[in-house]
Amino acid sequence: MLYDQNIINNIKELLTTKHLTLSVAESVTAGHLQAAFSSAIDAAKFFQGGITAYNAGQKTKHLNIEPIAALEDDCVTEKVACEMALQVNKLFISDYGIAITGYATKMPEKGLNDLFAFFAIANKKEILSVKKITTNKERVDAQIDYTTQVIKEFRELLKNTSSV
Repeated sequence: MLYDQNIINNIKELLTTKHLTLSVAESVTAGHLQAAFSSAIDAAKFFQGGITAYNAGQKTKHLNIEPIAALEDDCVTEKVACEMALQVNKLFISDYGIAITGYATKMPEKGLNDLFAFFAIANKKEILSVKKITTNKERVDAQIDYTTQVIKEFRELLKNTSSV
């Protein structure tokens, strides 16, 4: 398996025992978060779905990301990740929204030699966590690494959040 099923099923249990739901908005992971969460047993009991908005135009159109500020940094900022997480909650009518935007390939011509992403976790209309993560892998391996990091962070947040 690409993803740790124990962690994914633990997230499912943490959410379903409280009748909570999740949706995701992703860019750099290109659907890996959606694939991971949908692989849980009885995923439909908590996973509302997701959207992959891979470029600025799609982030603006589908997730209402403010275009001018987003374009300044290729949509790879904490602010964009937070906006994506809040908007996916609204779009899918979910309790939790996870969003990620970043780089999976080095671009020396742009001075990008270290790969990173920003992810945010929202609960309804509130950002609970936003972090920068890094990887030393590239392309699909980077996408899987980011997915794994986000899933682990989300599980820890759920375990440490008793009232949400």
